[in-house]
Amino acid sequence: MAGSLQGRRVAILVANEGVEQVEMTEPRQALQAAGAVTELLAPRGGSVQAFNHLDKGDTFDVDAPVSAMGVGDFDALVLPGGVANADQLRLDTDAVALVAGFVRQGKPVGVICHGPWTLVEADVLKGRTITSWPSLRTDIENAGGNWVDEEVHVDEGLTSSRNPDDLPAFCAKIVEEFAEGKHAAQARSA
Repeated sequence: MAGSLQGRRVAILVANEGVEQVEMTEPRQALQAAGAVTELLAPRGGSVQAFNHLDKGDTFDVDAPVSAMGVGDFDALVLPGGVANADQLRLDTDAVALVAGFVRQGKPVGVICHGPWTLVEADVLKGRTITSWPSLRTDIENAGGNWVDEEVHVDEGLTSSRNPDDLPAFCAKIVEEFAEGKHAAQARSA
């Protein structure tokens, strides 16, 4: 993986229950291996219950509740998938505001699988092209976005992938994009 993230802070935003474990842990490991400091944010403090598809996975300590943090505290953001994860996050006003702030400020965002539901809720997809789990296509298009079926797609700092099979390409690309940093053009349509 190219790029150094030494000293960069990356928020990983998840619900307290329902995140797809591998879509949280593999990007986190790749980012940390590149030198980033990652922090797990969730609506409530305590812990996060991850899932391996429909089966309970491991639990992870929350570093901070999303309400205690702001866009200025981080250099980049990761939105893992999981149907329940994304569905819960889109109902949390602090989570939606944080996501919208990252995009509006042109900071890099990585999103995979069902994670784009939070981008839809944040109303930041107009004119943007992303990929996702196929069932989100209509939601993305209704939010003004363009949906593509690709392993990984980058639109001015917004990096997206479809599912866990895409994780190797997704992890490599978020390290590269996060190393590039802020994209002024990313904020154009937010």
